[in-house]
This record gives sequence, structure tokens and C-alpha cells, in this order.
Amino acid sequence: MTRILRQLTTRLGRAAATVAVLAAALTGTAAGTASATGGWSCSGAPVPAGYVITMYNAGGCDNHGSWYQQPAQDRLWTCSGSPIVSGYVLTDYNPQGCSGVGAWFHQLVRNGIWTCPYSPIPAGYRSTTYDARRCSGLGAWLTVKF
Repeated sequence: MTRILRQLTTRLGRAAATVAVLAAALTGTAAGTASATGGWSCSGAPVPAGYVITMYNAGGCDNHGSWYQQPAQDRLWTCSGSPIVSGYVLTDYNPQGCSGVGAWFHQLVRNGIWTCPYSPIPAGYRSTTYDARRCSGLGAWLTVKF
């Protein structure tokens, strides 16, 4: 009888976790996380304005994956797929970063900064010289204020 109760409890727990993940995916919120203020959230949860994704846990959210959200700041590695907050540019790339999903180095834009492919170029700046060796071999453009 005890073995049957343990199996039933395990199955009910798994079912509840599955329902929570599905609810998070369908509603855009993550049960048990405060996505509006950052922290860990399940895959698919919205990232609050001004926040970036900095860590990934493949086993999080019942093995569906979870992401750590935190406020953007200068000189911060972020996971591939993270939002790029206004005023920031991508200046380096690490294909093994963020638990293997890839990571981009975010910096506040300034005159004379090298920017990687896919980086936004904020208003008042333009791209000039190209260097194929930068951004881990993806290439980069010198970004200058005009």
C-alpha cells in the first residue's frame, strides 16, 4: 500500500509541475517566480523592460529550462536571445557562454567602441572600420559618434 501511495504522490507531483509549466507558457508568466522584478523564470516568460538574461539552467522548470533575469548594467555577459536594452551595444561573443547557449558582452555605447554583428547602433552613432578578428571571429565595426 505504501508503494502505491508513493507512486501516486510522485505522479500527482509531476502532473502539477506540468500544469504549472503549461500555465506559464500559455499566460506568459512563470509560477513561483517574480518575472516582473527579475530572478529565475521559466522559458517563455517575458523579460521586464530594462532587464537582460544572464544565466541558463537546462534542468530548471521541470527540465524545460529556466533563465535568470536581472537589470541591465555596463560590462555584463548576457545569454543569446536576451533583450538588448536601449543605449547598450554588443561588444564580444562567447559561443560556450551561458551554459552553452552562447553569450554576448553588453556595454553602454560610447565613442570608439567596437560592436559585433546583430548589435544595435544607437541614434547619434555610426559604424565605420571593420575588423574580422573581433567578436570571437564574427567581426566587428568601429562605432563612432557623429
